[in-house]
Amino acid sequence: MNFQLVRRKPIFLGFLVAAIAIGVSVRMFGGDVSKQAQPKQASFRIKNEFKVQPPKGSKTVRMWFAVPQEDAVSVVREFRVTADFPIQYFRDDWGNRVGYAEVNAPAEGPITIQEEFGLTRTEIRNSIDPAKTRPLTDQERAALFAYLQPSTHVIVNDQIKSLSASIVGGETNPILAARKIYNWTLENVDYWVKDPDHLKASPVGSTEYCLRTKTGNCTDFHSLFASLAMSAGIPTRMVYGSLLKPSLNGVQIDGSYHCWIYFFAPNYGWLPLDVSLANIYGKEFPVTDKNKKLVELTTATGYKGLDPSKVNYYFGNLDERRVTWSTGRDLIMQPPQQDGPVNALAKIYVEIDGKQSTDWTRELTYTEVTK
Repeated sequence: MNFQLVRRKPIFLGFLVAAIAIGVSVRMFGGDVSKQAQPKQASFRIKNEFKVQPPKGSKTVRMWFAVPQEDAVSVVREFRVTADFPIQYFRDDWGNRVGYAEVNAPAEGPITIQEEFGLTRTEIRNSIDPAKTRPLTDQERAALFAYLQPSTHVIVNDQIKSLSASIVGGETNPILAARKIYNWTLENVDYWVKDPDHLKASPVGSTEYCLRTKTGNCTDFHSLFASLAMSAGIPTRMVYGSLLKPSLNGVQIDGSYHCWIYFFAPNYGWLPLDVSLANIYGKEFPVTDKNKKLVELTTATGYKGLDPSKVNYYFGNLDERRVTWSTGRDLIMQPPQQDGPVNALAKIYVEIDGKQSTDWTRELTYTEVTK
């Protein structure tokens, strides 16, 4: 089996994480540079446990599992994995560090992998002035070619291109164009948790589904945003992680996952946004017995009603209550998987005898550490 690293895409180009002391367009972006707060920090102890249940008679179980990614805003400490078999670490073709294990002739009962670590995460705060960027050059587009390419569920077709052109209106400034797409997505799509009896998310994170139904989850929102942005010539990359919500602090339950996105603007680098959370805070909707808990669990810091300031905040800024698991879609693992590209790695990907298996569970628990 070939264990060499295969790359179809360049490994990520790094995060712009420092607050930049420049002017802000109040009309579009809000805020006052003189009043910009210092980035917040939060620390956690995190446990991530996977249980894979192979069918009787299985010959080989191969598992690729997400581990915390370190970057300029994420410090991981005391990382350890507990398992009854060897664990190896490789990088996929997007540059994500991924845990890997292989079990031959598995015994009856679940296969368990448990990872534990400490995390200190810093809030990302940026003061964004569109006048400080410019259109991408041909050389920059060539260098960022991989971040302008569609994937299985993040499509670019004539319909998407036409819609993107109508939204952007010929704007070539990447920050202004991205804000137009952000505003359009915010206004035209509703997070499914607002009305769980009638709205649903797609199972895969789909541009087509989000555009057709005008609803979805975080990955649906950001798949649509990515398609519209790439159609306008704006490089994007999607990030998968989890929100470390105060309401689940110390609770033994699967904390699920969350998805957000970065776009590239010259002189700034990669700027984050989270239009799905902006949609929760920025558009008024009735809170009912059916949606109250879902809405609360969807947010990073809790829901206390309409908060238009979050619309500006989540364009260029990210709260500190997050852990990053991976970047990218259509992943090629190492050692290579057999059953086609991995849509995304927010938890674990399992193949049993060469075929993808969903016979597994994940439990994510965490405790906030206060000094």
